[in-house]
Amino acid sequence: MAGQKQKSARTIAIETLNRCDPQSSYAAPILNKLLSETDQKQRATDLVLGTIRNRHAIDTVIAAFSGRLVERIPDKLLNIIRVGTCELVYSPDTAQYSIVNEAVGNARALIGKKQAGFVNAVLRQITRGIINRRIDQSKSNPARTLCQSPETGCEFDRDFLPNPDSSPADYLSTVFSLPGWLVSDWLSSFGLESTRQICMALNRKPGIYIRPNSLKISVQELAEKFRLADIEIDITPQDSMIRIKSPRTIIQLPGFAEGLFAVQDITASRVIKMLSPRPGWKILDLCAAPGIKTTQLAEITGDSATIIATDIDAERLKKVEENITRLGIKSVEVVPYEQLQNSKFDCILLDVPCSNTGVLARRVEARYRISPDAIKKLIKTQTELLNTAESMLNPHGIICYSTCSIQKDENSSLIKDFRQNHPNFILSSEKLTLPSAEHFDCDGGYTAILSAK
Repeated sequence: MAGQKQKSARTIAIETLNRCDPQSSYAAPILNKLLSETDQKQRATDLVLGTIRNRHAIDTVIAAFSGRLVERIPDKLLNIIRVGTCELVYSPDTAQYSIVNEAVGNARALIGKKQAGFVNAVLRQITRGIINRRIDQSKSNPARTLCQSPETGCEFDRDFLPNPDSSPADYLSTVFSLPGWLVSDWLSSFGLESTRQICMALNRKPGIYIRPNSLKISVQELAEKFRLADIEIDITPQDSMIRIKSPRTIIQLPGFAEGLFAVQDITASRVIKMLSPRPGWKILDLCAAPGIKTTQLAEITGDSATIIATDIDAERLKKVEENITRLGIKSVEVVPYEQLQNSKFDCILLDVPCSNTGVLARRVEARYRISPDAIKKLIKTQTELLNTAESMLNPHGIICYSTCSIQKDENSSLIKDFRQNHPNFILSSEKLTLPSAEHFDCDGGYTAILSAK
């Protein structure tokens, strides 16, 4: 605000974390309200998301080097220490003294002098325990190293992590702050090396990818527009997507207001391409909000299909309206779920509610809420939605079923069960994509194309 001193990224991060319990609330709405108070918006965002994403690993460090269980540290004090530890471990280019000094200053301002001394003591114990803030992981001891990237880690002077050889599930769960039961499930399904890559990908800082609106502009034209604005980009070789490398607020990118692009992950963008919808089709998007795949349906069909978009969440359905208006889409009609008529469709897109296990890097709070019981309830909902879609399909119609989950029970097993109960459907194609932290990083997800005989 004008006339007021701007707060630091660390102060904003601490205030956000003090107001957010990731098991019951989301950080983004709180953070967004506070960002106007700092000129370090991107850094504040990275600190909040990084601290939540790595919280279990951070708490393990705090407990190991302070000698005190985190449950015994008051929350407001703990969040100051968490943010400081997050930077010490995951931001090796940031000077240790500035991290510790500001944490102590924040503790003194927010809580008191005595507590500031405790923060100072804990963070200095942690800094003394670090022997290399950026070590080549191939040369490090995994029982004392927290991963920063596929290549580097932060190494400490003692073993404090579970043994990766004898307890791989406990080790990966601790290092990557993921539920142990979930890691065990992946180890059974995908094996050790793939599971490690999944965990790494789910703890990455996700790339920002742009899908050009093909109704208005080509990939090359949009790329040139970004370059002229001094925005560093890459074009993905296979998907005709643009990765934004320069930190910018999306709505400030050139072409946003004119509807020249939508933001979409690479994996999510492949769902509609796999479906390959045609102009003239009558298409229902049954779980449409926020409308990113809805608008992609319109773009791929040249805005010449008849597309009905609905969602059981009326509030989120407003986002579909916003997106089709901004992108200049004409072929989509947004219909409230309760007003959906008993008409039949040539194609139904079913992007179902799911566990989000393929997108935990973006939906950072989800790892603290997911449970086997929650997945069982989701499977029931997913099955009901599939049965609803089947009842609304024309003869020889197509269902495109997709999730942002990598759990077999929500994906291939569920589709197998559906086909056993509906033998008139052929599985035309299916694709499971595991999340990746490679150069063109991506989320995980699943797509199945079901064709009625």
